[in-house]
Amino acid sequence: MARPLKRFVCQSCGAVTSKWSGRCESCGEWNTIAEEAAAAPGPAGGGLARGGKGRLLDFAGLTGKTPQPPRYKSGIAEFDRVCGGGLVVGSALLIGGDPGIGKSTLLLQVAAALARQNTACAYISGEEALDQVRLRADRLGLHGAPVQLTTATSVRDIVATLERPDAPKVAVIDSIQTMWLDTVESTPGTVTQVRASAQALVELAKRRGIAVLLVGHVTKDGAIAGPRVLEHMVDTVLYFEGERGHQFRILRTVKNRFGPTDEIGVFEMSDRGLADVANPSALFLAERRGQVSGACVFAGIEGTRPVLVEIQALVAPSSFATPRHAVVGWDSNRLAMVLAVLEARCGVSIGANDVYLNVAGGLRIGEPAADLAVAAAVVSSLANESVPPDMVVFGEIGLGGEVRPVGQREARLREAAKLGFRTALVPQSRTGAAIPSPRSEGIAVDEIGHLADLVQRFQPADRPLKRPRRDDAPERRRD
Repeated sequence: MARPLKRFVCQSCGAVTSKWSGRCESCGEWNTIAEEAAAAPGPAGGGLARGGKGRLLDFAGLTGKTPQPPRYKSGIAEFDRVCGGGLVVGSALLIGGDPGIGKSTLLLQVAAALARQNTACAYISGEEALDQVRLRADRLGLHGAPVQLTTATSVRDIVATLERPDAPKVAVIDSIQTMWLDTVESTPGTVTQVRASAQALVELAKRRGIAVLLVGHVTKDGAIAGPRVLEHMVDTVLYFEGERGHQFRILRTVKNRFGPTDEIGVFEMSDRGLADVANPSALFLAERRGQVSGACVFAGIEGTRPVLVEIQALVAPSSFATPRHAVVGWDSNRLAMVLAVLEARCGVSIGANDVYLNVAGGLRIGEPAADLAVAAAVVSSLANESVPPDMVVFGEIGLGGEVRPVGQREARLREAAKLGFRTALVPQSRTGAAIPSPRSEGIAVDEIGHLADLVQRFQPADRPLKRPRRDDAPERRRD
């Protein structure tokens, strides 16, 4: 009798090794390698040595008419937006987020909304009992929705149930880390079980035309727990973001085969669940105060939607030998680059100060178009001169101090004009030199080509921002 084959799999990244070690060489995590049973190898050549011939494949050209896939629209506008217009029939969607952020609440609301539109929906919970889910439904006011509720963790039982002719059209699996397949010799939550369970559910979705929504746990780094291939197997990957201190939640699209990526949906958490936010810009700017130094409004683009958000900066003298740079909602490395350009190219002395940067409202910004707004907030705080309250700023900064144009300029200005802004500080257009004050979308546009032009606008008359040159330094006292 042949010995059963063994392999060692990292439970963090899925790397496979031939022997156990305390530290994974792929991801660097400690004590994550576990022993698992390996599948028996097939004949040489992947089974081709047995002499059987495969089926001939038919090829088709790129031209042709392909009908748009039908979708299930839940009626929750922000959720339908991030999905590209609704759930596609036969698709698999994966949603991840921190514990308690509202993943189960959102999907229960989506299932109830679809069920009320005569779309059969099933909610399969592997973490909570029926009474717990019912209590949440009562709190959200969803107890009257015709959602088919059950608890299960066996993928074989779930697949057999959803294979019936009267099976629901939408199935929510909460969560994929609790599912297990009896053909895999490992405990639930391991890399092998998560991969095998997800593969079985995705194949079921494609074969039966069922829209499957999977809830995924996240690691301490914010990535979905399990193998990275899990995100490649599904059609759509959504991340639920938000700060515990804010009532706002951001649903961000990371991958979508049936719609745009980097789309966001904004929700507000209340005692009745998650509510749509139709105008996120007005929400993020609701508590903005006017004449305050270090505050600047950035006109950004999230997916296909322009979003205005306030960027706040505070430059304060440091009491330590090494100044501190703290960032919330933006890339700390990009802030270091902006500060270095201000120091080297514009002569602004920031080195001995602590710099604190915050994106108000709990939104996380990733596009480089926020460079100019961050620089304006930092210079405004350093000079103690407020940015005009009716001005929006956007633009990318290069290492030479040049301000580079960014995309979708007219959409940004249109959103700013809708909210009552009258001026905009933007990069020069690619067509030529800057125009003094052109008007676009009802906004007076001020174009600049270098970061030094921004510094001059906040230069106080009595206290220059630029550090003195050696020639201007006072002479040493001679005895």
